[in-house]
Amino acid sequence: MNTEHFERVLLRRQSELRKEMAAFQGEARQSPADVEDPIDEATSSQGKASALQENTLAADALRQVDEALQRISEGTYGHCVDCGREIEPARLKAVPWTPYCLRDQQKHDAENPPTGSLTL
Repeated sequence: MNTEHFERVLLRRQSELRKEMAAFQGEARQSPADVEDPIDEATSSQGKASALQENTLAADALRQVDEALQRISEGTYGHCVDCGREIEPARLKAVPWTPYCLRDQQKHDAENPPTGSLTL
């Protein structure tokens, strides 16, 4: 397996996620100096909550990418962390940070339906 290709893809995604998180954190911190209108205040609060939620999703994705990079350095990348079988090449191409083969991912999804996770 060409892990160099996947490492480049993962490093690029890691950089993108860090930039996204910085932007989301900036959005969450922004607050108008004088919000006099209750509707503006509600809109501002909703925007902050949305930015924080997006930041949480990006942080989860970043954790998954970091773990995949760790598996590359350990020499275990491309093998399911549950069963040890090789992860399907098409799956790795679509979701290079996935830790599971399709069968084990389906087991995890059945046990705990995804709630915004980027693992497929």
